Amino acid sequence: MKVPYTATVVSTGPNYLHRIRVGRFEMMVDEPPSRGGQGNAPEPYDYYLASLAACTAITLRMYAERKGWNLGEFQAELTFTRDEEGRVHIHRVLRSDQPLDAAQWQRLLEIADKTPVTKTMRDGAVITNSVGAGDAVAT
Repeated sequence: MKVPYTATVVSTGPNYLHRIRVGRFEMMVDEPPSRGGQGNAPEPYDYYLASLAACTAITLRMYAERKGWNLGEFQAELTFTRDEEGRVHIHRVLRSDQPLDAAQWQRLLEIADKTPVTKTMRDGAVITNSVGAGDAVAT
């Protein structure tokens, strides 16, 4: 199985500010003070939404370029909420500073529902865990 994506989080302190390494890039993640963090970096769900927003914008720009459509400044604005039963709802609002007709917007909305990250989030993922080789295990 090919491993195209990896992420490593390094936790070294008593608080929740952590370093994330994704390829050659480094990011930080934290929790807000209301949950014991310092609020010095985005929360994990911020990155969750950011990945969906980024994939949406990139995919739609690729599609528009192939069609010869000028998106100009394009935005995908996402909100994350939970209903009374705890189910997550994500709402995407698409915007462009260029005039697009109703048919173009309809097609962009259809494509947004088919972006790779959208499909992954809707389909779910198989997540497994293990202890690294050579790491101490209490007996």
